[in-house]
Parts: sequence; structure tokens; C-alpha cells
Amino acid sequence: MFRGRLVTVEGIDGSGKTTHIDHICACLRQQNISVIRTREPGGTELGEALREILIRRVDLAMDAETELLLMFSARMEHLRKLICPALENGTWVVIDRFIDATYAYQGGGRGVSMDRIRLLENWVLNGLTPDLTILLDLPIEISLARTNARKQASDRFELQDREFKNTVREAYLERARQNPERIRIVEASAEMSIVKRAISDILGSLIEQIHSQI
Repeated sequence: MFRGRLVTVEGIDGSGKTTHIDHICACLRQQNISVIRTREPGGTELGEALREILIRRVDLAMDAETELLLMFSARMEHLRKLICPALENGTWVVIDRFIDATYAYQGGGRGVSMDRIRLLENWVLNGLTPDLTILLDLPIEISLARTNARKQASDRFELQDREFKNTVREAYLERARQNPERIRIVEASAEMSIVKRAISDILGSLIEQIHSQI
């Protein structure tokens, strides 16, 4: 049995991750590839409970390093209970945010030491790296317009100011510069059909590469 592949989707709020993850999963199923979708923080019963604290409980003040540790606690559970078993079973896993989000939000946005994040990454991920990361890049102005139009309760990160969000975006782009083979940037401000076509092409290249190695 071949190992499944790990595909992560990253981007600031309003970049359309949910919609495009639907598209990714549909593309994979059309290729008869078994796939599950999940999210971070979350993905397990404990992870979803921690998500409620991290994302929704805006009334709870939280130190940046506490936030970091809770993120990695949810991730450890996620890896052991869902992600790693699925990959070992040959199933592809598509995740709404993963390790790059930690570098972007806790590292870039909160200013936590990148070395400290890297230390936790080495321990918790134990060498696991996404096979592909799609970064849905979006200008801050469009992100703000889209999130403001949702008319729903804001979460801990949506409530942050423009400077925070811009720093997060820049941290994402820096991660892409550091990992050009893995992280593929897609302009999320383009028309939906164009974004979907770009994602389909990227997925197609990965599948073709895998087939060539079999």
C-alpha cells in the first residue's frame, strides 16, 4: 500500500480556503483517490474543544506563548489520532491550515520566536512535512472587505488590526520564499474559475509526479 499525501491550504481570512478545499477534494476523488478533509486547530474531539478556546473565546485573554502551546497540543492530537493513521492507510489528507499558519500567525503576527516554533515543530511533527501547500494569497484590503461582509461573530484572529494581518501575510510569503518547491502561491483575488484552474493544474502536476515514481 502506498502512503497517502498531505496537502495543506493556507491563507489569511477571506482567501476562500473552505471553497477551494471543496474543489481540491472533488479533484482528488475524480482521480479515484481516497481523501479526508480536516482543519486546524481541530480535527479531533480534543482539538475542536481547544479550537473553541483558541478561536471563539475572545473573552479569554491569552499570552502569545500559551496560544502557541495550545496550537501544538491540538496538532499533536490531530497527528496521532487522524493525520498519521490516514496517511499510513493510503488516504490523502487535506488540511485547512497547518504548520505554516503557526509561523505566520504566532510567529509573524504574535512575534513569538521562530526558533521556539521550530523546536516545537521538530518535536511534534517529527519530520513530517506537507507534500504540497497551496497558499491563497490575498491583499489585506480585500481580506478585510470579505470578512466584514460575512456578518458573523468575529474570531480571535479576525479581531486583530490591519498591521497584525499584514504581518501574517508577509510571514506567509516569506515561508513561500523559503520553500518554493512545496508552497505554491495562488492569487486568491482572481475570479473563482481562474483560481480553481490554477489549483487543478498544481494538483495535476503532483499526481503526475507521483505516478511517474511508481
